[in-house]
This record gives sequence, C-alpha cells and structure tokens, in this order.
Amino acid sequence: MPKSPSPQEFLPLRPIELLVLVVLADTDLHGYAIRQAIIAQTGGAVQVDAGNLYRHIRHLHADRLIELAPSRPTDDERRRHFRLTPLGRRVVAAELDRLDVLVRHARARGIMGAARPRAHA
Repeated sequence: MPKSPSPQEFLPLRPIELLVLVVLADTDLHGYAIRQAIIAQTGGAVQVDAGNLYRHIRHLHADRLIELAPSRPTDDERRRHFRLTPLGRRVVAAELDRLDVLVRHARARGIMGAARPRAHA
C-alpha cells in the first residue's frame, strides 16, 4: 500500500487554495458557492474570478486535497460539489499552524496586532 503523503509536502499553499480548503472544512460546496463563501469570509476583500477559481479547484483535486461529493437532490445536476479529503483536512490544519507561528512571531516583535507598541505623540 502506498504511503500517504505528508501534509508538509504541500506547503506553503497559495492563498486562494487555502481559502478554498477553509470554506470546504464545514460543508460540501459547488464552485459558485465556494466563490461566494470566499467573498463572504473575506468581507469582499478577495474577489476571485471563476476561471481562476476553477484552475485552483482542479489543482486541489489533482493533489487529492479535495474530492467530488455527492450532489444534493435540490441542486442543479450540472453543479459538481467538492469536499475535503482526510489529506486535505491535514494539509489545511498544517498550513494554518504554520501561519499561526508566523503571526505569533510578528506579534512578539511588535510588527502587528496586540503587541504593537504605541506611537509616541
């Protein structure tokens, strides 16, 4: 039986791919719903066009980080739903842990967040 790849082999993720994996963490979604979820979760800061999104979805699918999920009976039959694979879940967790370490270092150095020193007036 082939050995499962290590999540670290996929890091770092492209920002849009991380967003796709995060929005699929809770539910199966089709491409348009993934796009809408990314817009909602980023407060509109990330506007991804459909062609670019589907290119990243194909990449994540080829890497076995997401897979096709059964369509819901109420949905348009042409829409393909995606969900995280167990490997995809491990990869997104590893990437978020990696980014968390970077953020903690930045805060500790006063570069961002609560640890940032106040400017003197």
